[in-house]
Amino acid sequence: MSLRTLVPLTMLAFAAPLAAQDADGFVPLFNGRDMTGWVRVNGAEDTFTARDGMIIDTGVPIGVMRSARMYENFILEYEWRHMKSGGNSGCFAWSDGLPNTGGPFPRGIEVQVLDPGYAVAHKGANEWFTTHGDLFPVRGATMTPTGRISKTGQRSFPTEDRTKPSPEWNHYHLVANAGELRLSVNGKEVTVGKDCVPRKGYLSLEAEGSEAHFRNLRIKELPTTNTPPEQTANAYEGFKPLFTGKDFGGWKVNDTIAAAWSVSGSHFTSKGGAKGPGLDLWTEKKYRDFTLCADWRLTKKPQPKALPTFTADGLYARNAQGQIIKAEIPDAGDSGIHLRGDARYQVNIWSQPMGSGDINELHKDEKIPAELRRAMLPKMRADEPFGKWNRFFITLKGDRVTVVLNDQTVIDNAQLPGIAPEGPIALQYHGDDVEFANLFIREL
Repeated sequence: MSLRTLVPLTMLAFAAPLAAQDADGFVPLFNGRDMTGWVRVNGAEDTFTARDGMIIDTGVPIGVMRSARMYENFILEYEWRHMKSGGNSGCFAWSDGLPNTGGPFPRGIEVQVLDPGYAVAHKGANEWFTTHGDLFPVRGATMTPTGRISKTGQRSFPTEDRTKPSPEWNHYHLVANAGELRLSVNGKEVTVGKDCVPRKGYLSLEAEGSEAHFRNLRIKELPTTNTPPEQTANAYEGFKPLFTGKDFGGWKVNDTIAAAWSVSGSHFTSKGGAKGPGLDLWTEKKYRDFTLCADWRLTKKPQPKALPTFTADGLYARNAQGQIIKAEIPDAGDSGIHLRGDARYQVNIWSQPMGSGDINELHKDEKIPAELRRAMLPKMRADEPFGKWNRFFITLKGDRVTVVLNDQTVIDNAQLPGIAPEGPIALQYHGDDVEFANLFIREL
């Protein structure tokens, strides 16, 4: 089961009442006063704000906000400027509603918003990037570059350098139609990308480390070309971030826990080797039914280690003397996600051959019937290789849990006997180096 089956059948009403069209058929995307019509995807509440008729993008932390609804074919116009030389930002066309696994940005086609001073400070100008309106796919999107193409073969380069340096304003006119993007910079078309996938999705503005301003955002929708579902961005409606990207806001932290965990850009990192109990990182808020998105990776170099083996119904495998049978396997660490305030209800992250996602403490419990224990074991190993990012979607409804790992359903509607109806969520500290990113929750 893909997460596409987990999105609600009805869309949430984020948008304000429709604005009136102007004489050219455009409607504003920004009212000049507040962020109505836009949704924070990740980052902090103050990363994107409204001031003096502008959207102020602080650039910190790195991330995006998106339009409240998807668009297919359209003409988009906006003005932008950077507030320092070499500033970096962007606008995503046809993007997903959540960042791609392990990163701060969604899948989509990026329209580069880069100050010309960037080329002075960075190698590769006019080889793999320019500062005058590149078009390129990111995070799994695809596009056929045309015209002047980067040496990497991934980007459409502008045919003419027309971007004004900070703090001057620049004007973009973007025509998006049937999977083709045509960008005009300050009044002249310079960049074209074709065969884009997705070709229907959100519009997103990017924060990437430096302050940028946007104003006069307006859009004119064009007739549909009936984009099929497989070429449409993933909506992921209703998910809200559990992490600001700046600090531990929303999580219970004391000095001991802060010594075991750190905030690193868009990630929570657990630092191996800390000693003592009570080092799990718990949310301040309690939750009932939800779908949780959590990216994770085991960063320790795998080493051979003798670890327990298991029977087909989840118990420790034992020899005739009752001793646990161990086998040497590559071990890169261990962690997990605790549900509803109780470490016993843990969705496991580990190095075992069965793969991650098992309900570890329960399937080892001989008091629980064998058929329930078997449902708590992964149906397959869906883990990426050690060191690579993985994505969980964990859906908890009543006492039933479903775990999707890297788009594979590894636990399907397993019963969790005795789980509380409400409680916080925790990232487990197990003494190993683990990174978490893209923590989002949709309450059901």
